[in-house]
Amino acid sequence: MSLIDNHLAIFDPVTDLDLAERYLTDWPRDTQGKARVILRPRTAEEVADIVRICASAAIPIVPQGGHTGLVAGAVPSADGTEVVVSLERLNRIREVDAANFSMTVEAGCILANLHAVAAEHERLFPLSLGAQGSCQIGGNVATNAGGINVLRYGMTRNLVLGIEAVLPDGQIWNGLRKLHKNNTGYDLKQLFIGSEGTLGIVTAVSLRLFPKPTQVETAFLAVENAAAAVALYGLARRDLSDLLSAFELIGHFGLELAQEATPDLRHPLESKSSHYVLMEASASGLVDLAALMQRFLEGAIEAGHVLDGTVAANSTQAGALWRIREDLVEGQARRGRHLRTDVSVPISDIASFLAKTDAALAATEPRAIPVAYGHIGDGNLHYNVLPPAGMAEDDKPAFLKRCEQVVYAALPEFGGSISAEHGIGRAKRDSYLKGLAPAEKALTEGMKRVFDPQGIMSPGRLFEA
Repeated sequence: MSLIDNHLAIFDPVTDLDLAERYLTDWPRDTQGKARVILRPRTAEEVADIVRICASAAIPIVPQGGHTGLVAGAVPSADGTEVVVSLERLNRIREVDAANFSMTVEAGCILANLHAVAAEHERLFPLSLGAQGSCQIGGNVATNAGGINVLRYGMTRNLVLGIEAVLPDGQIWNGLRKLHKNNTGYDLKQLFIGSEGTLGIVTAVSLRLFPKPTQVETAFLAVENAAAAVALYGLARRDLSDLLSAFELIGHFGLELAQEATPDLRHPLESKSSHYVLMEASASGLVDLAALMQRFLEGAIEAGHVLDGTVAANSTQAGALWRIREDLVEGQARRGRHLRTDVSVPISDIASFLAKTDAALAATEPRAIPVAYGHIGDGNLHYNVLPPAGMAEDDKPAFLKRCEQVVYAALPEFGGSISAEHGIGRAKRDSYLKGLAPAEKALTEGMKRVFDPQGIMSPGRLFEA
């Protein structure tokens, strides 16, 4: 063991091989890495000490949150040179300031726990993800996570008031202001949001809170096609205004996948359709939300946008409707290795993008099984692809790569993005770099050099190693 390794050994390294496994494999279990050492510091000062030791010997570092990412960003490289710094033990709630509608928490706090703490103070932290029971807020910030409530509350970057981060030289930058308005120079916190650990390690964050909703209306609606769903969304934004908090598109095959994962999950409607919308509105004021939703649905049916539908009578029924959206992800996982994409296009182009991509995929890879669903309200679609039944495992990577190229090839026509909310990591790095304009590439690489001249922070993520 080297002198450097001896210094790092004081920070509670993981030595149990069975326990270490979960730090070395990503959530989909597609990527396996090997770490020089896995450390679990308890304070920002310990994180800073670790970074200073690594910086002194130019040892690469990969910070890790709840390890629920989908782009191989937090998995250590296969060569065993990287130090994994897990933030799971930095999990204190430092402050809840209900009057200021803010809370300050450490990076290792699990998202669902933050929801509960905010609710105890009659407040809402609106970031909501399928992985919220295990993802950590530091990882959410580092990847600028999205989720189902983006159309009302925005991405993670819209919910952050301040950040504390350890810089690549081991300095602690304390930017934990809780100001709702601050117009003094560069907004440095925004550089860390979405940086995926390449500029430093987020150790704490001040978050924006909102009034806790006292009324929630959830509806599951059958529509004729994706174009009808987009038209319905426009009507919902008009009639429900800013009370509309979620608007999800789900294909019928997606519902079937959810039922494969959860056999007791029943179809909410008597009739089947090719597409469905799962939508939610919430309010905390004196609005009669149930009456407002009823009037909206009556107008939507009269206009021909809705073929059939149901409104949850209580939270249990609402939970059952949301299980469709959550369990279709599990249903895909049970089918084995598959393509997961995270693209976005203008809302007005959603139907055209889906039609173009469906046709291109059918022409290029007719055996491919597309599964398209996502957040209509912000133009974010998960256009996923399952390989045909019986395909050999060794053939799947190349097949799915060809399918990915088909999906990405359709984006430029619509001015779309290859990553709406999952980030870049290593999985999308080459496609991301290829799509950068020269000026944008120069600015991005220049920023990396300023913050991390040794290139030790998350090498190979976003940038070439």
